[in-house]
Amino acid sequence: MNKARAIIIDDEKLAREIIKGYVKNNYNIEVVAECSNGFDGFKKINELTPDLIFLDIQMPKINGFEMLELLDNPPTIIFTTAYDQFALKAFEVNAVDYLLKPFSVERFKEALDKALVHLKDKKFNTSTVKNLIVEKDSSNEFLDRVVIKDGPKISIVPSDKIMYLEAQDDYVMIHSDEGKFLKQKTMRYFEGHLNPKDFVRIHRSYIASIKRIKKIELLEKESYQVVLEDKTSLPVSKTGYERLKEILK
Repeated sequence: MNKARAIIIDDEKLAREIIKGYVKNNYNIEVVAECSNGFDGFKKINELTPDLIFLDIQMPKINGFEMLELLDNPPTIIFTTAYDQFALKAFEVNAVDYLLKPFSVERFKEALDKALVHLKDKKFNTSTVKNLIVEKDSSNEFLDRVVIKDGPKISIVPSDKIMYLEAQDDYVMIHSDEGKFLKQKTMRYFEGHLNPKDFVRIHRSYIASIKRIKKIELLEKESYQVVLEDKTSLPVSKTGYERLKEILK
């Protein structure tokens, strides 16, 4: 097998230096780039198409999970992080390996050997990484922002800037103070991941920001709509109306 080409993505310079030092004496791998954040990591992965990435999770701009979600064909991944939290259980099953900082050279070599075997046998593929994203999606953490890729452009929309969400086939259109953004997720996903203190599903096709609702209007018998502060009108289902009554008292 030719040398595996690797990228290190970690916001800590010392952590990147340690990984480069550990890799230095391994003749089966070559570090072709290093990045200090998920934005640069995303760009370098698309530019260089590495075989392997060493990926931290908690980073500025966008985190490791958010970066993975933007990739169409993620490479083989070894996670290198100081946090065990929700990710650890997911990666014990699906990842090539998950290194908890600080890790020894022996533990690093073990992870690297696993990755090289996966690369040789081509067992680790996009579907495996997508399983990791699904595992993350099933966590109980509420979103404080949404990361969206539109071609080469990446946008970050804070949750408090979202006015409402609208179902569009296999996508969701996010209507925000900063414009409209199309995200390949389901309404069920957002219903479960946006804080219910801030958002309410008013209709099978709409989730609204509670603080943006200016009034509820009766259209005809048992038929309602909400009017948002920007004068947008959205339909309200019977179930949605009951939810609104409970929230708005």
